[in-house]
Amino acid sequence: MDDSELLVDQEGGVLTVTFNRPRQRNAMTWGMYEALYDACERADADDEIRVMVLKGAGDKAFVAGTDIGQFAAFTRGEDGVAYEEKIARIVNRLEDVDVPTVAAVRGFCVGGGLGLAAVCDLRVAARSARFGIPIARTLGNCLSMNNYSLLLNQLGPAVTLDLLLRARLLSGEEAAAAGFVIELCDDDELDAVTDGVVATLLGHAPLSMWAAKEAVRRIRRANLPNGDDIVSRVFGSDDFHAAVAAFAAKESVTWTGR
Repeated sequence: MDDSELLVDQEGGVLTVTFNRPRQRNAMTWGMYEALYDACERADADDEIRVMVLKGAGDKAFVAGTDIGQFAAFTRGEDGVAYEEKIARIVNRLEDVDVPTVAAVRGFCVGGGLGLAAVCDLRVAARSARFGIPIARTLGNCLSMNNYSLLLNQLGPAVTLDLLLRARLLSGEEAAAAGFVIELCDDDELDAVTDGVVATLLGHAPLSMWAAKEAVRRIRRANLPNGDDIVSRVFGSDDFHAAVAAFAAKESVTWTGR
């Protein structure tokens, strides 16, 4: 990974992580995922850090999912299972961070980017924000039970199924109406509004906030079912491999259900 693809900066009690591939709409590479894991470790190791903020570079995206080029090496369903296990490791580590986490979203927040935003404790968004998991019309893949659980926990079954089945994107206004976004603002106000949310958190009792986070995390993960059979079937399908090849060739794909 280019060290500049994920930036980690500390100012006072705030650790800010910036996804920094604006030309690729901040799509995540394996190296960026691992660097995010390390940033979470840093947040918990430093007693001075009281809040962690995640944001995307540029004005086009927070994170536009995982870099699709990395799926080209997948040849069987087990590759998908291993991939989802890697993602769960990162997502769960972000969820486990002791201090409050805030996602500041501008532009596209889709696929794995929506998962990262969903696992943060609070989400602040600009009106340009667009939230979704459009895999039913792009790659024909699926999520792990862990990530389905995240969406159900934050959006409820009705909105989650709407996003997944119709592959549409929620506007910033719709996400705020659904309760997913706690502050909605104009694009040029996002930094200031985020700073205001962070300032509030910095003034509150750390252990009270930790207890709330920990309770919600334990409830979400309790009795989470295994879904490896689902992931293996979908990532091993002809449709998925055809869609990855079509994406690389900038062609459309004809779905077969096989």
